[in-house]
Amino acid sequence: MPVITLFSGNYCKKEQITKKLVEKTGYKQIGDDAIVADAGKISGMPENKIKKAFEAKPSVFNNFTHEKERAIAYMRLAVAKMLSRDNLLIDGFAGQLIPKEITHVLRVCLIADMKFRTSVAVNDNGLSEKEAISLIHGLDSAGAAWVNTLFKNNDPWDTSLYDIIIPVDKTEMSETVTIINDNLSSEVIKPTSSSQKSALDFLLAANVEVALANEGHTVGVSARDGSVTLIINKKVLMLGRLEEELKSAAGKVPGVKSVETRVGKGFYQADIYRKYDLELPSKVLLVDDEREFVQTLSERLVMRDVGSAVAYDGESALNMINEDEPEVMILDLKMPGIDGFEVLRKVKQTNPEIEVIILTGHGSDADEKECMRLGAFAYLQKPVDINILSDTLKQANEKMRQNLKEMK
Repeated sequence: MPVITLFSGNYCKKEQITKKLVEKTGYKQIGDDAIVADAGKISGMPENKIKKAFEAKPSVFNNFTHEKERAIAYMRLAVAKMLSRDNLLIDGFAGQLIPKEITHVLRVCLIADMKFRTSVAVNDNGLSEKEAISLIHGLDSAGAAWVNTLFKNNDPWDTSLYDIIIPVDKTEMSETVTIINDNLSSEVIKPTSSSQKSALDFLLAANVEVALANEGHTVGVSARDGSVTLIINKKVLMLGRLEEELKSAAGKVPGVKSVETRVGKGFYQADIYRKYDLELPSKVLLVDDEREFVQTLSERLVMRDVGSAVAYDGESALNMINEDEPEVMILDLKMPGIDGFEVLRKVKQTNPEIEVIILTGHGSDADEKECMRLGAFAYLQKPVDINILSDTLKQANEKMRQNLKEMK
């Protein structure tokens, strides 16, 4: 039987339509939460981190962690495995991961004009019209970001992405359900040997993508009859070495008969390919009000493949911890507003897995003793030798990962 994917604007009566569609077709509804849960089981990644792949704003550390790309790879594998089942209705963002070559998928989009959606949001949530419009625009930005990530297209309602687009403000609910159900019997989307083979190719490509992600690589992957093509979309200094490493990792995946590499359009843009290195911390937050010093330090760490972001005061640092979840923090003590002692105290209370390295030019023996009592990993004085700091970061990263293993 064909698979249905359903992508909808918020406040387009999707829940009611989906319920009636399931009742009429007997299909099993699978939402993004179920796919995220499956991806979490495959990857070992926390589900909340996988869900962040749907958010419009990636982490400031993503160029080093590839966390968003890895989450998508695991969700793609989860979806690819599901396609072996019949009578599925995949509801949400994840349905967009299924490639167009799999033709026994009916891709449905539900949408309505802003006036209709605003009215529904006002009635459902008790919002003012202005609040409802703001909420809808915010939710739409996540859909636009998701579609742009997958297709380099900022329009989540682009007709090329769907087989059917139904304006629910102009179509009765019963008629909407009938339209979708009638299209399930169309010859165009009936499973064929070619379409089912494309589903197997998709599964192999997804397995290869996950295998590469486990080695720290993020590249485009496609497969056909066991022949795998890897697309490198970021410039790399030693292309030949990277190609050999990619081919070696992909070639170990069961079902792969051959591997070739190509450079994609993104290869010629001003960006650098970075492999995710488990030995180095990829999410280091530098907190210091001396802007020139901390920017220079950040640049020196980036040159050593240590992913870093900068906060210039304690309050900003605490906000970034909530949003971006750094692994290690390098923290100054003397700052305006919330000082380093208070930041350290709060971090260890709320996020004890984050290792904190104190780096200060104004400390004393008493300050060092207090910082270590509060849970600091190390206490260093400015100016610091970059090699000593790098070694300390590696040690902190190792301890952080060990603590996470013990917590599981």
